[in-house]
Amino acid sequence: MHAEPWVAFQPALDAMLEPLGRSVLARLAPATGERILDVGCGCGTTTLGLATAVGPSGTVTGIDPSVGMLAVAREAAADAGLAQVDFVEGDAGTYPYEPDAYDVIFSRLGTMFFDDAVAAFTNLRRALRPGGRLGFVCWRSLEENAWATAPRDAAAAIVPLPPPPDPDGPGPFSLARAERISSVLSHARFVDAIIEPLDRDLLIGRGDIDEAVEFYLRLLPTGYLIFEPDRHLLDRLRATLRTVLENHRRDEGIWLGSASWVVRAR
Repeated sequence: MHAEPWVAFQPALDAMLEPLGRSVLARLAPATGERILDVGCGCGTTTLGLATAVGPSGTVTGIDPSVGMLAVAREAAADAGLAQVDFVEGDAGTYPYEPDAYDVIFSRLGTMFFDDAVAAFTNLRRALRPGGRLGFVCWRSLEENAWATAPRDAAAAIVPLPPPPDPDGPGPFSLARAERISSVLSHARFVDAIIEPLDRDLLIGRGDIDEAVEFYLRLLPTGYLIFEPDRHLLDRLRATLRTVLENHRRDEGIWLGSASWVVRAR
C-alpha cells in the first residue's frame, strides 16, 4: 500500500472515523497505567489518544505495516512529548509479541486485512494477559455503507468496477457478518464476545466538497478503479462525484451513512 495518499488525507480520515474509535474506547475504558496495543495504528492518532488515557505510567504500542504512516506517527508522538508510546512496523497478525504483554488490544478498522483471521486473532490472544480486553470496530456489509456505495455507484457509470472480493478474504468488509466474527474469536480462544451494531453518519472530507471529491478519487473506493488515469475520464468522474456528494450536504458538511460492528471480548 502506498502511504502518501493516506498521509495526505490523514486529517480527513481522522475526522471521518473518530466516532467509530470513540465507540470502542467507551466500551474498553482504558485505565491509568495499562499496557495497550493499537492494531493497524496508521498515522498514530488513535495511539496518541490511548496514550493520554493511560498516562505516563502506562504504555501504548502502535503496530502497522506502513513505514510512511509510522514515520508520521513517530513524529506526532515526539511533538506531543509522549514517552510512553512506541511504534512497530509489522503485520499485527503474525508479529512475535511477548506473551501476556498487554492489558488491552484496540483497533479502529485494522482487523479486517489478515490473511488468516483465526491465526491472527490467536496470535493477538497470546499477547493479551489473562482477563485482558480486546475491543475493535469493523465494517458491516458493503451494501449497508452508503459512504462506500454512493461513490462506487457513481463511478460505475464511467469506469469498470473490479470483481467483488471474496467476502471472507482479506479486505475492508471481511468481518461484515457477526457470525463470522463470533466464529473467529471462538476459534482464537477469546471468550465473552459482545458484538454490537453501530450506525453513524460520517463526515466526508471535513465538510469541504473539493477535499471530499479528491478523498474518494485517491483513496476510497473509487481510487483503485483508475490504474492509468485518463484525463477525460477523471474529469467526468470528478464532476459526477461532486454531484453525488452535494446531494448529501447538510449542516455545513457532507454526511454519508455507515454501518459497523463494535466488538468486545476477553
